[in-house]
Amino acid sequence: METVQIGFWVIAGLVVVALLFDFMNGFHDAANAIATVVSTGVLKPHQAVAWAAFFNFVALFVFQLKVASTVGKGIIDPSVVDHYLIFGALLGAITWNVVTWYYGIPSSSSHALIGGIVGAAIAKAGTDPLIASGIWKTVSFIIISPLFGYVLGSLILVVVAWICRNKTQRRVDKWFRRLQLVSAAMYSLGHGGNDAQKTVGIIWMLLLAAGVTAQGDPVPMWVVVLCYLAIGLGTLFGGWRIVKTMGQRITKLKPVGGFCAETGGAITLFLATSLGIPVSTTHTITGAIVGVGSVRRTAAVRWGVAGNIVWAWVLTIPCSGLIAAGGYWLGRSIF
Repeated sequence: METVQIGFWVIAGLVVVALLFDFMNGFHDAANAIATVVSTGVLKPHQAVAWAAFFNFVALFVFQLKVASTVGKGIIDPSVVDHYLIFGALLGAITWNVVTWYYGIPSSSSHALIGGIVGAAIAKAGTDPLIASGIWKTVSFIIISPLFGYVLGSLILVVVAWICRNKTQRRVDKWFRRLQLVSAAMYSLGHGGNDAQKTVGIIWMLLLAAGVTAQGDPVPMWVVVLCYLAIGLGTLFGGWRIVKTMGQRITKLKPVGGFCAETGGAITLFLATSLGIPVSTTHTITGAIVGVGSVRRTAAVRWGVAGNIVWAWVLTIPCSGLIAAGGYWLGRSIF
């Protein structure tokens, strides 16, 4: 791969911007990790974000960097990458995150970043640098991950309901208030493992383009540690505007429902991360919550709210891509 000349301060500045995106990812997606455990009353909000942030960082020691590899090398041809492209991609992703956070829409930070990378690459070199297999794998999971979450969340609730069929509601709530601490930890582990690696991937892409890291070299450990720290800190500060949508407006949850939704979402995230697929934690937990609600009765799910969220999913990649394309040309006029 031919390297481009990128100054030290440009590299450092873009790394800081990437870490800002990672922080915002945790901030924006904190609601996904804590909404169920807060809405069921198992933890207070400040306790929940601390719990989630801790397990976001612990994911560093659990998962291999397969998602980072997909983002860094599997979405676009690395040879086309330069600092203008990275700037445009990050600008597109951050701008879309801010807009959706402001309006309380639980969109996908992951797909905002993928859309940003694709949009900036097209602005620079057309469609030739795009790697169809990587993009298709990512886009297909816009549908697959919420479906997995839906199926697993509903199936787990059915199994739990059968196991607890002879127990009183009070006793079941007591058990699952404790078990929800475990399911929330698992979900946060999956969230950190999948989402932090996306920022690892884009910083890795930058370092490869600048010649700081060679193609065969592993990702520098400082990059990995900083990315996991950034997403953990973002989660710690929390995205409160979205908690109500995820935890109460889609369907009302009790501890047993929260446990089933988080466990179904966590299993989906663990599977996707092990396969190196960058998925949306938002899509996953939304599908799981809807699955749990629909087991009780279809009317328990506010389908209008769920439908509005789906529209945000559909628009994320094209909107962040368009912003990123503009960001690419803006970057060329600035640097």
